[in-house]
Amino acid sequence: MLLNPSMSGPTNSTPTADFSMANPGDGTKFLSINQVSKSYPTPTGVYPVLENVNLQVDQGEFICVIGHSGCGKSTLLNMVAGFLEPTAGQISLENQTIQEPGPDRMVVFQNYALLPWKSVYENVLLAVETVYGEKSKAEHREIVDQHLEMVGLTEAAHKRPDEISGGMKQRVSIARALAICPKVLILDEPFGALDPITREELQDELLTIWRENKVTALMITHDIDEALYLADRLVMMTNGPSATIGEVVDIPFQRPRDRALMLEDPRYYELRNQALDFLYNRYAHDDTE
Repeated sequence: MLLNPSMSGPTNSTPTADFSMANPGDGTKFLSINQVSKSYPTPTGVYPVLENVNLQVDQGEFICVIGHSGCGKSTLLNMVAGFLEPTAGQISLENQTIQEPGPDRMVVFQNYALLPWKSVYENVLLAVETVYGEKSKAEHREIVDQHLEMVGLTEAAHKRPDEISGGMKQRVSIARALAICPKVLILDEPFGALDPITREELQDELLTIWRENKVTALMITHDIDEALYLADRLVMMTNGPSATIGEVVDIPFQRPRDRALMLEDPRYYELRNQALDFLYNRYAHDDTE
């Protein structure tokens, strides 16, 4: 069972993210990517993956990043997560430079990244125990139970990953990420391996969870329609090497969104054609490069 959309947030003792420092009034964005470049040494010289990437993100925004394979989308989000360091430039969250992974930024991967020998409940519990080691076992159970209920997995709590579907595995990943109340949720093609029906169901659930938790979301996708349905802004990357942000498109549809009504709106097809033109005309991918 998902959270009631009318609820403003948790009503029990479950911890919530502290947004008191967000947008402090000096014009600084919640998440700031400034002049970021990333390159790697190779036997033939330095290979520039990203060059001079700039993006300012407000608290609570849902950003989708789209581009051809090899354009550095995952590299960029891995730097936001703290898994990689920029070669040049700076990424900061609430004015603090990101230098390493932290519980304020959680990643949901396409391949779920669940421990196969642990149950659904235990996979979420491990994250909660790691971040909230000072809390009691009863508090840990309360947090895990709430987030499994949030994604509709209460009945599957004691099943192992090989006993549940791909869609259910991704729900576990989302529950695990949100159980520690991150400020930024990073999603790396989370629905790419799912069938179309399950994909649409999880898109709707993700929007409900995002709205209720007031978390900032950065998501990689190759699906233009998915990006238009989910995002406040669509960030389109140029091709690599030396990829950068080529265009940022504001998505004008009001929330909560109705998929059927969006498909009847002429603006939807204008935006879709704009993204298609960017990807397949202006920055067509050349597999021979």
